[in-house]
Amino acid sequence: MKSAITCALACASLLGLAGCNDGSGDPNAQVGANPALPEIQQYLLPPIHIARIVGWKKDETPTVAQDLQAKAFATGLQHPRSVYVLPNGDVLVVESKAPTGAPIKRPKEIVMGFVESWATSGGDSGESNRITLLRDSNGDGVPETQSVFLDHLNSPFGVALVGNDLYVANTDAIVRYPYTEGDTKITAPGTVLTPLPGGPINHHWTKSLVASPDGSKLYAGVGSNSNITENGLEAEHNRAAILEIDRASGRWRLFASGLRNPNGLSFEPQTGALWTVVNERDELGPDLVPDYMTSVKDGGFYGWPYSYFGQHVDPRVKPERPDLVAKAIVPDYALSSHVAPLGLAFNTGTSLPAVYRGGAFVGEHGSWNRQVLNGYKVVFVPFTDGKPSGPPQDVVTGFLNSDNQARGRPVGVAIDKSGALLVADDSGNTVWRVSATHPQLTQR
Repeated sequence: MKSAITCALACASLLGLAGCNDGSGDPNAQVGANPALPEIQQYLLPPIHIARIVGWKKDETPTVAQDLQAKAFATGLQHPRSVYVLPNGDVLVVESKAPTGAPIKRPKEIVMGFVESWATSGGDSGESNRITLLRDSNGDGVPETQSVFLDHLNSPFGVALVGNDLYVANTDAIVRYPYTEGDTKITAPGTVLTPLPGGPINHHWTKSLVASPDGSKLYAGVGSNSNITENGLEAEHNRAAILEIDRASGRWRLFASGLRNPNGLSFEPQTGALWTVVNERDELGPDLVPDYMTSVKDGGFYGWPYSYFGQHVDPRVKPERPDLVAKAIVPDYALSSHVAPLGLAFNTGTSLPAVYRGGAFVGEHGSWNRQVLNGYKVVFVPFTDGKPSGPPQDVVTGFLNSDNQARGRPVGVAIDKSGALLVADDSGNTVWRVSATHPQLTQR
């Protein structure tokens, strides 16, 4: 076993450093409603190209599209994963690190753990698993306050406020805290509203959260416990799904399933439909399977693990389920393969240039398993009548340098009270604020 592990790690390192040609195609061919879906490739070990984290140098900032500017809104954070804007304009930054999981025994899983640790910011020194509050009272883009708002959490990710109830989605439960507008710190103990699927195996541990427009329900995204059921179907019980939770009682039901790793839950403002971005499966090739964004239908099944992008069967999954494949819903919009979308925010403001009104910003964490790196940016998807209506546009880039090293990796996105775009960078340990270069021109 030891020699197999050593060999596997050596192969992973060589693949990551040598830049072997894996046949990666044009990522732009895999966006929209009808992405190109090439033939399946299967591997003992998938191609690996790791963007090593190097961090941001002094005075470096991301590159932004025309008529935009980017500035650091907060620095010195510890793995900021998501951002949430309170009604008074305060910004909550969720900082978290992965929970300790079950021991990994198979060589392939050890390799993947090695890859993931190398491709993150590492350095778990300092505090994390907390929420930091940023307060910018005068709206100049420079917070006067940066303080710990809520601490000692269990790998938190999603946040939702309904009235005076603040809900935090830890990796294993949704916890409710009392909140009064203007609070800079919560010291009251939380109350568990409902448990969520957690360990001991906890492959996709981030739990997204959003409240329904009327505040009666919460929706939580729960990722799968494997790439493609290699930990057994029992480990996937109530996972790869979006749960609907009754806020009054804590009772929940499966709202939608077959979603390998749903994140960025958001309600589209024109239609009121729930949308999510989804990380699809790996190890079928550099151009399979496209990650996507989609509206979510009550009771809908979206294919995982038996099929992808509708009725395209994954041959690795046994026994087959043709009955489920037949009803698998085709996602609304592909984002290209392995971009790892984790953040989604609809733009309802007017302070950004008009080209960004009405559509959605998507934070793409970036690929590790294709030679041509993909993602590592924030894109904007235009919408018309509540549906995507054009190709994605690069809005925030520059997370990769000229040597394909990562200065940072975007995760959650949000629109602040002034209408600027906030981007959580979990490897650069920064929250970026993107605003209009000439705000007065955006009103035209």
